[in-house]
Amino acid sequence: MEIEFIAVFIPIIAIIGVVIMIIYLRRYTNDERLAMIEKGMSPAELSNARSSTSGPLRFSLLLIGIGLGFIVGYFIDSSTNMNELSYFSMLFIFGGVGLGLSYIIEEKKAKKEDLAR
Repeated sequence: MEIEFIAVFIPIIAIIGVVIMIIYLRRYTNDERLAMIEKGMSPAELSNARSSTSGPLRFSLLLIGIGLGFIVGYFIDSSTNMNELSYFSMLFIFGGVGLGLSYIIEEKKAKKEDLAR
């Protein structure tokens, strides 16, 4: 096979895979809701449990950490000429700091909610 032939099919296969994944996720969500209804539970309880701010908080602090990692990596690269090493190390360090900060914020929020109850 020629490489152009393979290169055409990679996006097609990726799109088909994403569509199949979405179909199965919707199907299993529907099956989960039906099982809850059969057991006498309310599907509204499931939607309330899933609506938390921890996912967006974690993702936003990770992206902020990655952005800061790029900036610090650029300054280290320009001053010491370390090339890719400074970028990768700062991305991992600041990304980890962002995730750690999100964990600390989530723990404080959980303690505050427990005290309120």
